[in-house]
Amino acid sequence: MRTEDQMLAMKDEMIAIRRHLHEHPELGLEEYKTSAFVASRLAEWGWSVTTGVGQTGVVGTLSKGTGRRAIGIRADFDALPIDEETNLPYSSKSPGLMHACGHDGHTAILLATAKHLAETGDFDGTIHLFFQPAEENYGGAKLMVEDGLFERFPCDAVFGMHNMPDLEEGVFGFKEGTLFANADGFNVTLTGVGGHASTPEVTRDPIVAGASIVLALQTLVSRNLDPMEAGVVTVGVFQAGRASNAIPQTATLTVDARAFTKEVATLLKKRIPEVIRLQAESFGIEATISEMTGYPVLVNDAAMTKFAKKIALDTVGAERVIDLQRSYTGSEDFSYMLEKKPGSYLVLGAKNARSQPLHHPGYDFNDSILLTGAAYWVDLARAFLKAG
Repeated sequence: MRTEDQMLAMKDEMIAIRRHLHEHPELGLEEYKTSAFVASRLAEWGWSVTTGVGQTGVVGTLSKGTGRRAIGIRADFDALPIDEETNLPYSSKSPGLMHACGHDGHTAILLATAKHLAETGDFDGTIHLFFQPAEENYGGAKLMVEDGLFERFPCDAVFGMHNMPDLEEGVFGFKEGTLFANADGFNVTLTGVGGHASTPEVTRDPIVAGASIVLALQTLVSRNLDPMEAGVVTVGVFQAGRASNAIPQTATLTVDARAFTKEVATLLKKRIPEVIRLQAESFGIEATISEMTGYPVLVNDAAMTKFAKKIALDTVGAERVIDLQRSYTGSEDFSYMLEKKPGSYLVLGAKNARSQPLHHPGYDFNDSILLTGAAYWVDLARAFLKAG
């Protein structure tokens, strides 16, 4: 019998767990209730539980038999500062916060995995489940690694998964090598001389300087990168002024940069501040720039990706397994874990009639893939431990 069929009895419980998490979203490093909920469930099912890893992270550990091999599987559980617009019965009860990326679903999938493995116990070795905070903002994976994750919970490989609402429901996608781009960011404050809108000649207008900077930054990719390379530069925030008849003293911008190689990332990190400062200087404006630490490129280990794909072929069949033809320009802090351990990050299709893009206020995780994802993790963990 397929693992997913063996798990059908827990379907309603896992949907209820996922929707409970959706109702109670918490931002990165503030996931105290979420952490407590996850820890209590793991303990109830017989897992050894460690809390406070990387501040609010939780690790569940279960060992069986005499096998010396160990595997780590990760799910993230932080939410986003977005006002929900789904109008669902289980919508967020916290104004301004919602699970708009499916981390509630990722956590429910791994909890279903935990329950089934505890109930069956049919594996030989050690399984560590990493419930990670702050994927969306503070690099919770890095915080967990720096908190001694792999020294305290040694494992031979680590795996992670993300739902994708633009990929057909229940389809697994794999890619060796680069899967997600790096992300770097810059906070910029432009300081000029404010004044009355009727006398701009006695001011130094940070809005005009900011507008010129926004346009100049758009030339970095087209005029600095090899046409065969890829990069993205986006100004996501431009804030200044409060009145139409006043030129403000300051303006603020935030800049987001993405790349698939360290070389392109290094170039953009060098050129973005240069362009900002020189553009600002040409308007007599002072530019103060602070760099936000981003996430490195996510690179999947070839051997572990081949192994992960084979498990999917065995679990769901060839018709529901694809090779991804391109990398994603989004970023993913699981890259920090893959810098320390061999492993692979994969995607699971979640498309249905109500699908909205990730980070959309109308997004909701597709509960139909909960057991599909959990059964895959169960099969992968068992096979990995047996392979040793």
